Amino acid sequence: MFIVIAIIAFGVLIGIHEFGHFIAAKSLGVKVNEFSIGMGPAIFKRQKGETLYALRILPIGGYCAMEGEDEETDDPRCFSRQRGWKKIIILAAGSFMNFLLGLVLVLVIFSQAAGFNAPVISGFTENNPYEGENALQVGDEIYSVDGHRIYFTGNFSLYLSRNSSQVYDIVVIRDGERVELNDFAMKPYEQADGSTAYGLSFSVVEANLGNTLKYSWYTTIDFVRQVWLALSDLVGGLVGLDDMAGVVGIVDMINDVGSETAQNEGVGIALMDIGYLVAFIAVNLAVMNMLPIPALDGGRVLFVLLNGLIHLITRKRIPARYEGYVHTAGFVLLLGLMVVVMYNDISRIIS
Repeated sequence: MFIVIAIIAFGVLIGIHEFGHFIAAKSLGVKVNEFSIGMGPAIFKRQKGETLYALRILPIGGYCAMEGEDEETDDPRCFSRQRGWKKIIILAAGSFMNFLLGLVLVLVIFSQAAGFNAPVISGFTENNPYEGENALQVGDEIYSVDGHRIYFTGNFSLYLSRNSSQVYDIVVIRDGERVELNDFAMKPYEQADGSTAYGLSFSVVEANLGNTLKYSWYTTIDFVRQVWLALSDLVGGLVGLDDMAGVVGIVDMINDVGSETAQNEGVGIALMDIGYLVAFIAVNLAVMNMLPIPALDGGRVLFVLLNGLIHLITRKRIPARYEGYVHTAGFVLLLGLMVVVMYNDISRIIS
């Protein structure tokens, strides 16, 4: 059941992304030749007006094919003849819809919550070394660690763990004012029960309408930040291709989470856990699609900006066919990466 749910979720993620491009293009008067969900042979297709609508067999992609997107054409409604701001809106609309979907899913899930973990210190263990007049105090709201905004208690421990020096610049909100604790040393220590921790306890705030909206927004923004952290770890060599998951790996992950949670806590909780994971994937897709890489929406936005700069200086533009060649090459490379990641996913499942 959860594999089927995962596949449907991917279809929804792709569909909402392409719908963003589609509705933006239609709203701005750009001709759309085909709106397709999935890749490969068509299971269903129907021509309605100037647009062919298709559902294809492989749920690993989709597209909104606009007139003149990668080739020269004389049609005044083609994509390539539109003003730069229109192109950017159309290209960014897909990622915007993915982000919006993630936010809505989090909001629906959090509407069932009883409270939220706020980064407000409610107490310390006895003889805690981090409590004091020139240190942390009960009632302090942890605002940032090393410049990173703290939205939840989990953010606090995350950013403490990412600084190997264990010396931090911490900002707290105390009595309505910001207090800076620069070069503040913190490291986990052994507690009475034998565990290691910082010896801080935090508050739980009521899940009223205002807090539900606030923490839903915070969570979605934190998803964006987690994606950037993962990308920085990938570029920095802290993680490699073996740590990446593709469609197969994510479907397997959703199935594992759903099956285990359903067995222990019931199907309702399992569906909420899956919804939370799908929300994160939706935001992940929004961020990844806006990277300035050929074939991705961000790569196309980059070409729009480059064209604008070149036109401003030389009164010429990059021919659409050349841009198409670059995006085609990028698409081939991305497909190659997908194959490698899929191979790793299948190998992990088998092993």
